[in-house]
Amino acid sequence: MDSVTFQDVLVNFTQEEWALLDNSQKSLYKDVMLETCRNLTAIGYQWEDYNSEEPCQSSRRNGSSLQRHEKSHSRKKLHESNLCGKAFAYQSQLQRHKSIHPGEKPYECNLCGKAFVCNSHLQRHGRVHTGEKPYECTQCGKAFTCPSSLANHESRHTGEKPYKCNQCGKAFASRADLRGHERFHTLEKPYRCNYCSKAFAYPSNLRYHERIHTGEKPYDCNHCSKAFACRSDLLRHKRIHTGEKPYECDQCGKAFANHSHLQRHKNIHTGKIPYECNHCGKAFPYRSQLQIHKRSHTGKEPFKCNHCGKSFLSPNILQRHTRIHTGEKKTLSV
Repeated sequence: MDSVTFQDVLVNFTQEEWALLDNSQKSLYKDVMLETCRNLTAIGYQWEDYNSEEPCQSSRRNGSSLQRHEKSHSRKKLHESNLCGKAFAYQSQLQRHKSIHPGEKPYECNLCGKAFVCNSHLQRHGRVHTGEKPYECTQCGKAFTCPSSLANHESRHTGEKPYKCNQCGKAFASRADLRGHERFHTLEKPYRCNYCSKAFAYPSNLRYHERIHTGEKPYDCNHCSKAFACRSDLLRHKRIHTGEKPYECDQCGKAFANHSHLQRHKNIHTGKIPYECNHCGKAFPYRSQLQIHKRSHTGKEPFKCNHCGKSFLSPNILQRHTRIHTGEKKTLSV
């Protein structure tokens, strides 16, 4: 039987992932690593006390490398960036950091060509193509591509919301959710598109936006092979095939495939007519109805009959007109 090394049982996080963990999760990580060290000691390894408060990120080949790694936390940071002043313990860390400043992204995906600042980001991105989700919630079985996403998800099961906004008092389950919320108050948009310089408040919004430039559509429908730029669009599309309607009206029980359709339907019960014509003041419950109505003011009739060339305000009116030529009769269901 092969011997067990520290690398075999290591639970590793990137610096970005570690920053997203809360104190209880960091404490759990420390407890797990302490237990791991005790188990290795029992089979013959010699260890010093494990007192590190940071994740083990450096490469380790054997048990004694943990001691070297612990020393790196107390090591004087001699290598300083001449661009931002940030200092690092090792020259290799400084070189990796410097690649961020000029926009250099040396790690490129060989499937779609997208590039990244560090290799860990490339590895996470690769799971978009493979569909791999190695981090699974023990309570509900939902799987995730990275441990930070799993940690955020698991905090929602407990209902605990320890992170409170200083401006409005709203509480959140994770520090990442709080940081994202705070941008509503500060209007901060730190994530900028490399193609057009448009800025976004959240990295996920930037990723979706950049796919407009790259044409990348990594989410494929397994029913019809249609592809989408973001997962939420794919999930909405799949309901066409499955017939799923998860959004139900709490007043009449009618169900809808999309949340926006449910919101529009609720206007029937409340009597709210939110879309008003700025020409004549007439109001409509749906935006699409307002758009059609506005054409009556402009005279625009963009939908043309292929049989006789007559134009109409909406596709529904054109469809009814086309039956004159085809002889089709609409069937009413009882």
